[in-house]
Amino acid sequence: MHRSDHAPFRHTHNFVPDFSGAERRTRIVIGITAVMMVLEIAVGLVSHSMALLADGWHMSTHVIAFLITAMAYYLSRKHSSNAQFTFGTGKIGVLGGFSSAVVLAMIALLMAGESAHRLFAPLTIHFNEAIGIASLGLLVNLTCALLLKNDSHHRHHGGHRHAGDHRHDLNLRAAYVHVLADAFTSVLAIIALTGGKFAGWSWLDPIMGIVGSGVVFSWAYALLRDTSGILLDRTPPSSHLPEEIRRAVESDGDSLITDLHVWQVGTGKFAAIVSIVAHEPR
Repeated sequence: MHRSDHAPFRHTHNFVPDFSGAERRTRIVIGITAVMMVLEIAVGLVSHSMALLADGWHMSTHVIAFLITAMAYYLSRKHSSNAQFTFGTGKIGVLGGFSSAVVLAMIALLMAGESAHRLFAPLTIHFNEAIGIASLGLLVNLTCALLLKNDSHHRHHGGHRHAGDHRHDLNLRAAYVHVLADAFTSVLAIIALTGGKFAGWSWLDPIMGIVGSGVVFSWAYALLRDTSGILLDRTPPSSHLPEEIRRAVESDGDSLITDLHVWQVGTGKFAAIVSIVAHEPR
């Protein structure tokens, strides 16, 4: 057989879908978030609002997380046709999602620690300025959420997922969860500041910081769980591929699968190693 006849039997190493739209929207969100980050931290320091500072801290870490997301898209696209990546570059996006989840978990712990400290050592809060900037922060977060939202988010909210999530872009999901976390803490900040202003409940500000940190950490944990499973080549619990492969191979009544390994290599893409024993040669 001539070398040219081999072409029909070759396949591409590019398993990565077109994420150009998501990459472009991520860059827009980076710019919006960076501006808001500076504003919230500055006003939070001046007004002594823990809830507002927590919101600003989220913004600062989200800028880093969004940069990770954008870099993962870039590297995945740049090396998509590189044969040295035997199973494609799909896991670069998953690694980006994992890194973002680590950042989110760390900031949740910092939020909890600082909020607990402020609960026992409160500072005077300038409510009017803090409420105004928190409301602006919420508006920015909702705008960014709309930019990052895609079809996968109709099936899960925050860090929670359902069966079949292996088809979702975990890199974009990580960025989306960061925005949801910020929007959530913005809402808590507004509630806490309003209660403090009109009812004198200054203790509500750090309490909301603690509550927010717990919810945000749970979202980060869910994202860490999903991304780490793919990075460690775990067969997705919701996948029926192993059963389908066995059924297809063993349907002839002669072939028997003695060893089967299935793992995810990217968004909606899987690889498998199959050992088959048969009485008749194939």
